[in-house]
Amino acid sequence: MSSFEITPIGTVRNDRTDVQDTDHWGAVRSTITVDERFGDACLQGLEGFSHVEVLFVFDRFPEQDDHREPRPYRGRADLPPVGVFAGRGPRRPNRIGVTTCAVESVDGRVLTVVGLDAVSGTPVVDLKPAMAEFIPSNIEQPSWVGDLMAEYFRP
Repeated sequence: MSSFEITPIGTVRNDRTDVQDTDHWGAVRSTITVDERFGDACLQGLEGFSHVEVLFVFDRFPEQDDHREPRPYRGRADLPPVGVFAGRGPRRPNRIGVTTCAVESVDGRVLTVVGLDAVSGTPVVDLKPAMAEFIPSNIEQPSWVGDLMAEYFRP
């Protein structure tokens, strides 16, 4: 397969700096400052959406060479092993994360969101408005996921 390069479009700033602190993201307020190369109107129209999908890079985690063996989710032995594409964590190919966050405000090239699970300094690679037509209404998941993630987006 051929490879490609992605250039960040902006950077996350918030009060979270510890990548090991993985729960309670629900009230985290973050600003994303979009690079000036996109101009001051690059976020125009986003204020009309309640949510935005933020694609970012888990840049503080080393790339792994071997993803063939399923591993327990979050490294917890009490959870079933899952393949690399059955989890959302940072130890994955290309280390890309995606989270749908509430839009709090838009001011020029600065987007303020609530509920982004990325630490300060994280590079953002894209932003997409969340649209109801793209969100499935019948999502199913294993029962252990709800228990595991119960505190993830709590304030």
